[in-house]
Amino acid sequence: MTAHPSTNAFDVIVIGSGMGGMTTAAALSRLDHKVLLLEQAPAIGGLTHSFSRNGFSWDVGLHYCGTFGHDQPAGRILDWLSGGTIEFHSVGTVYDTLHFPDEFEISVGRPADAYKMELKDRFPDNVAEIDAYFEALLSAEEACHMVGAERVIPEPFRSAHHWWNKRKIQRWCGRTTDEVISELVSNPKLASVLSAQWGTYGGKPKEASFAFHATVMGHYLEGAGYPVGGAAAIAKGLVPVIEAAGGSARAQTSVSEIVIEDDQAVGVKTRTGEVFRAPRIVSAIGAAETVKHLLPEAIREHDWAQEITTFKPSLCHFDLFLGFEGEIARHGATRSNHWFYENWDTSDAIWMPAEDGSIPMMFVSFASLKDPSHDPGPANKYSGDLLVWADWPSVSEVAARGDDEWAAFKQSVESKMMAHFEKQFPDLAPLVVYRELGTPLATVSFTGHDKGAFYGVETTPRRILSDAFNARTPVPGLFLSGQDVMSPGIAGALAGGMFSAAAIDPRVLQHLR
Repeated sequence: MTAHPSTNAFDVIVIGSGMGGMTTAAALSRLDHKVLLLEQAPAIGGLTHSFSRNGFSWDVGLHYCGTFGHDQPAGRILDWLSGGTIEFHSVGTVYDTLHFPDEFEISVGRPADAYKMELKDRFPDNVAEIDAYFEALLSAEEACHMVGAERVIPEPFRSAHHWWNKRKIQRWCGRTTDEVISELVSNPKLASVLSAQWGTYGGKPKEASFAFHATVMGHYLEGAGYPVGGAAAIAKGLVPVIEAAGGSARAQTSVSEIVIEDDQAVGVKTRTGEVFRAPRIVSAIGAAETVKHLLPEAIREHDWAQEITTFKPSLCHFDLFLGFEGEIARHGATRSNHWFYENWDTSDAIWMPAEDGSIPMMFVSFASLKDPSHDPGPANKYSGDLLVWADWPSVSEVAARGDDEWAAFKQSVESKMMAHFEKQFPDLAPLVVYRELGTPLATVSFTGHDKGAFYGVETTPRRILSDAFNARTPVPGLFLSGQDVMSPGIAGALAGGMFSAAAIDPRVLQHLR
């Protein structure tokens, strides 16, 4: 197909409209850059988008966020980006409930001191170890932020910053969650409780950098919030900012390549052959996907690009979206999320559905109860979802056998997930009137993420210490954005988006304080 140039002129083109891409586009728009935001899916928002069926609505990737209150760091950034049009409402004092064998259950809530007291009451012989763990969280979170800052600091200041802080960075970023917790905590059950929420960043305790664990756990310490109106409210608040600055946000516009001329990025070409040009190109579709699918072979051979391709994708998942009719709060549903573990080994949480094994961990969330704007109507309609981590090879192997086997496999997965839910919420299950299964293949189709990776690339120490994920790439005019630049999750993608925008226009840095 012959390419035909667009008559549009933009200062910046951002590929991918997830949290990172929207943040970069909105931040630069706030500073009067004209930005074109392109999204291959039918809706703007990436994993912050929502969908509806039969009067029910669900978010595909957001369950709760920390530090998004108006007086908190992420909230202040979002207020600046949106002009205060996006509101996060507190989930409540308790935002997570952890369930383990032998009917052991513990609530995780705010403030942090109250949660520490709860832990000390349940583990009275480990009081000093609990204090040491929380001290480690704060120190490791600082180390992660140091690495994040280096994603945008130019040389030679970046090297000087790293040299000055290398001991702290290596101590916390260079070790896994399991290594640090094992050093600090002697009680195996306490260690399991402290690592149980690793699904919020997608890194098993034996593999993930403790700095990622600390950053995500730390940002929940003073509570969690949920966007009023659901996750789709984020795009509704940010897209008008882009358009007000003369930019545009276009869904169903799939980019096939980044145009490189004289070794620098100068534009993008869509799958329909349209070419858009700009002096700065930002890819927010994932670092690995950018290298593998959008860059020419000559650029893919660069050391930094080769390094990115050595990192594995993060976890994939199944998500069963449920529609209820009835007073679900009276039958066991809560604003708090629930983590159900079938054993005390929190690393053993990946389900192998093709092997007919039991579900080792299930995450349950009731979004409608978190949203103060939700109107259940006369039928008392509420939504919720069940999430389990899955093994990609076993999933893709079944999918390759053909449509009939895949359909039967999906039905089996859905039935097993529903049966597991019925076991945990026997009074609530009869109120389910609609259900729909989201699969790893759906994640691939909607996001383009390799192997259905929910959180970008692996969360290992090697990943956090790699220089390959800097916001400013070695290719002039080409920048990365999103969770691969900073840390996994919505808040991490927001930070990665701000770092990318700051690499283009340093004035953004004053809004990161």
